[in-house]
Amino acid sequence: MNEFTNERMTEKFLFDQVSYTYEDGIRALRDVNLSIYPNEITTIFGPAGGGKSTLLRLLNRLNDLIPGRRLEGRVLLDGEDIYASGVDVHALRRRVGMVFATPVPLPMSIRQNLTYGPELAGARDRARLDELVESSLRAAALWDEVKDRLDEPGAALSGGQQQRLCLARTLALEPEAILLDEPTSGLDPISTAKVEASLQELKQRYTVVIVPHSVQQAARVADHAVFVLQGELVEEGSGEQLFTKPRDQRTEDYITGRFG
Repeated sequence: MNEFTNERMTEKFLFDQVSYTYEDGIRALRDVNLSIYPNEITTIFGPAGGGKSTLLRLLNRLNDLIPGRRLEGRVLLDGEDIYASGVDVHALRRRVGMVFATPVPLPMSIRQNLTYGPELAGARDRARLDELVESSLRAAALWDEVKDRLDEPGAALSGGQQQRLCLARTLALEPEAILLDEPTSGLDPISTAKVEASLQELKQRYTVVIVPHSVQQAARVADHAVFVLQGELVEEGSGEQLFTKPRDQRTEDYITGRFG
């Protein structure tokens, strides 16, 4: 699916003239307009400190606890402003899950890592929970490796397995979108390949937005790519177009290693 298809679905997220300023006056984003579509992997990439993680975290309000922040513009999910008064932030974060760079399994078993969130949300049916455990681990490409170890501590897994466990934990909440902030930055190439393969499967059911840890990863996984530089959305387009025929010289310079 790319920017030219006539069958592209209605956007899942919309940034409408979004600017974001931190307490110290640093403007992390300036006048960003961006549509993110379902059943695609959207990569947001650029140099460190350019605003890409800020952009990602705005999608499920993870920056809410930062004092003195100021948001201008609107961030829409299915046409609704997620920063409007009265929005249930906890419900939003169940709809829009997040996977971070460093995997942090809960201090409990593999099984409990996956059932903890649904149980907090009111799930009690044991058969349903068991089904959720298996389906989430399968979707994260981890089931075959841990199906006989579900009662072992999640922390006993390797780093790559822990990251996929955290991805499965997000999926167990049955979100509509998955955000990933450099999820493979600390992983070996084999584990990285497994996570990337999982994302290709997951996009069939979810909206996937990732800040990749390298330009190479962005090029490998992107259906749609967004280049962010010093708070500005410089260029966006299909992954194929942007990484082979960028329109902006700054994009060309970055992806060819001339800076960054």
